[in-house]
Amino acid sequence: MSRRRFFVPAIAGTLLLIAAGVPLRTSAGSEGGPAVPPQSDPLRAETGGLFSVSSGCTSCHTRMTDADGTDVSIDAWWRSTMMANAARDPYWQASVRVETENNPHLKSVIEDKCAACHTPMAHFTARQAGDEALLLDDGLLGSAHTLYPLGIDGVSCTLCHQIEPDNLGEAASFSGGYVIDTALPPGERRAYSRFEVDEAGARVMQAASGFVPEVGMHTASAALCATCHTLYTPFVDDAGEVAGTFPEQTPFLEWQQSTYSDAVPCQTCHMPPAAGEVVTSITGGTPRSPFSKHEFVGGNAYLMGIFQAYGAELDVAASADEFAATEQRALDQLQREAAALAIEQAGLSETHLTAVVSIAPKTGHKFPSGFPSRRAWLHVTVTDAAGAVVFESGGWTPDGRIAGDAHDADPTQHEPHYTLIRSADEVQIYESVLGDVNGEVTNILLRAAGYLKDNRLLPAGFDKANAHADTLVIGEAASDGDFLGGGDRVIYAIPLNGATGPFTLEAELLYQTISYHWAHKLDAYAETPEAARFLGYYEAQPNLPITVSSARVEVGS
Repeated sequence: MSRRRFFVPAIAGTLLLIAAGVPLRTSAGSEGGPAVPPQSDPLRAETGGLFSVSSGCTSCHTRMTDADGTDVSIDAWWRSTMMANAARDPYWQASVRVETENNPHLKSVIEDKCAACHTPMAHFTARQAGDEALLLDDGLLGSAHTLYPLGIDGVSCTLCHQIEPDNLGEAASFSGGYVIDTALPPGERRAYSRFEVDEAGARVMQAASGFVPEVGMHTASAALCATCHTLYTPFVDDAGEVAGTFPEQTPFLEWQQSTYSDAVPCQTCHMPPAAGEVVTSITGGTPRSPFSKHEFVGGNAYLMGIFQAYGAELDVAASADEFAATEQRALDQLQREAAALAIEQAGLSETHLTAVVSIAPKTGHKFPSGFPSRRAWLHVTVTDAAGAVVFESGGWTPDGRIAGDAHDADPTQHEPHYTLIRSADEVQIYESVLGDVNGEVTNILLRAAGYLKDNRLLPAGFDKANAHADTLVIGEAASDGDFLGGGDRVIYAIPLNGATGPFTLEAELLYQTISYHWAHKLDAYAETPEAARFLGYYEAQPNLPITVSSARVEVGS
């Protein structure tokens, strides 16, 4: 098939826009809107035999408002998400480089595994052609590669909306094992959604995009998300040989064991519904409800700041304002929907202030969840009548360290789980710690043979005694009777050392997307362009924790 035919859907979509009287946004911007880089211009849409880049869809699925008049346009919301920028993520690119530098003989294995979910359209296309799906150097992330337009578009429309329901929820679907029908020819490929489209609307969509709309309720299922967000990665032994697979992230399996699994799929929280009905295309049609906003909100607020500051360098399609809006949505979710903290049973003896700090997660999976660089911890302070600090556990420094954390002080160590905290050098950190085949701490994914610690907060309904083997609680938390599905309780017995009250006890649950040594493991690879670039961003963009929840009480007044 000629390349000329590949451009027809994009041109048709543009003609529809013109016919509808809708001004097109170009790289210079229009009508006061943000400037859009050239790759977002519908006339520059790239398509292949199996997929089309996002501009082939968003040229029509734009200028959408909900019942409250809020703009819920798919293009405006999606392009500033981590999904849209999965291939541009500078921390991910640096991490891929680190893994290949550590295991150069496994370069093709590593890059193929990462490409399946970060550059899925290009990966799938390459594999269908019998080619390797390499990423770095002259691979899919190289602008000269023929599949670069598909690769750099990240997790895009025609990937997710073409996934077949065949194996969803099964182990075969995990780690990028989604099924795409390869038999249908271009111009007749299916695009699934939960909504039925009438014959006239279907003809318009087919002419504009080359895809035929079809009802597929699996697009609203958690199992669809699980294809990439249940990830098993290979690990190597001391000889550098692959020795097995490791459950790198399992939020879908965690969700299955929670009270949310009956009626609250991933999309409920990460693609929340718009208010009322939404007309989903500029070509008109029946108003739809519920329409899931394509905001894909998650906990990675830190990267949003980097995309805002270095968008031009990273060749992003979204404006700084759009990244700022996505960052705010991430902060809102973390601070309203992640967890709630409370202080209970605060009291004084002659020598100590005692209290129980309780945390109740609100998520349908462990918190933090996903990539193991993430962590949350308790920051607890006591001040005396004059405002002087009597006690502090879990303080932090601007470079991203946690004071008292054994791992931040020495990357070969890790902080244990606590039931009782009595000194400032003890910190309750909710995290997963990776161990190699020798049981030693590692931050290199291909060395991760298992977990040495996993005390991430458990969702309501999670039974840690009978958990799925790949979601077990590991370490001291496994025997902690106060660490259960739905929360944790930590006792603080704080020495007052003669200080005079009344005392103020403050507690915060803090969160960090990239913990200190998960960033600084890149130092040893600073001569590589990907690591050097991210370290420069990291130094310029302080890795400050986010306050998820907090509480304060006066004791002894």
